[in-house]
Amino acid sequence: MHILWFKALHLFFMLAWMAGLFYLPRLFVYHATTTSQLVKDEFKVMERRLWYFVTPFALLTLAFGIALIVSYGGAWFKASGWLHIKILLLLAIYGYHFYLFKLMKQFARDENIHTPRFYRILNEAPVLIIFAVVCLAILKPF
Repeated sequence: MHILWFKALHLFFMLAWMAGLFYLPRLFVYHATTTSQLVKDEFKVMERRLWYFVTPFALLTLAFGIALIVSYGGAWFKASGWLHIKILLLLAIYGYHFYLFKLMKQFARDENIHTPRFYRILNEAPVLIIFAVVCLAILKPF
């Protein structure tokens, strides 16, 4: 029964984390568009709060993912080729998460060097990786 709880919590925290990862670059789009310092300062607060709000979800997603792997055991992990690919893709998502932190810090110092178009593309880029992660987790193709 604990495995089902681990799965439920893993999925819940993953959904909460992804919601934040999709919204933060959208804030960057608007932040990069404005010329008003007052509005920029408001975006800085929103971005910082959002990043720090969703980061625990990233850590809890990881914790419950590890709990699932431990619960299923080493033999299952070795035999689950799909999971190895999923973990590699997740490393990219965690890298993306911390890259957003770097960008947020640049905005905080008023040192943005990217266009709103860059942030639009950045906002949409992880969708394919997340789609692949979900497909691997559900279909378990190998």
